[in-house]
Amino acid sequence: MEDSTDEKQSKAHAKAYLSSLLDKNLRISTTDGRLFRGCFKCTDHDQNIVLSDTFEYRRRSSAPSEKAPETPSDVALSAEAQSAPAADDGSGNMSSRYLGMVVVPGQHVVKMELEEFASQRATRKLAV
Repeated sequence: MEDSTDEKQSKAHAKAYLSSLLDKNLRISTTDGRLFRGCFKCTDHDQNIVLSDTFEYRRRSSAPSEKAPETPSDVALSAEAQSAPAADDGSGNMSSRYLGMVVVPGQHVVKMELEEFASQRATRKLAV
């Protein structure tokens, strides 16, 4: 079955848009309430998203939980997460940790946002 001209243009536009996002910082919200913030590297036909230099943010649980003794790697991750910029949800009730490179399953993606500063948006508007 051959694609119509409109479908081909739509696919070309979608491909160009995804290509423009490569190496940009994205925020990915998932069905379980977590937020992943990292550099967009690629996606696939199943809409899985690969991010590098990724931080995971999630709401702190309200009830204290029993925690296993910390390993040296847990301590290192905790130190890196504390030095990371906090996700701004207004409540300060988020915990974070550094994950590095991750694959976010497409079936769990709720929202994908391009993270950019006001100066970047102004420059982009001038270029268009």
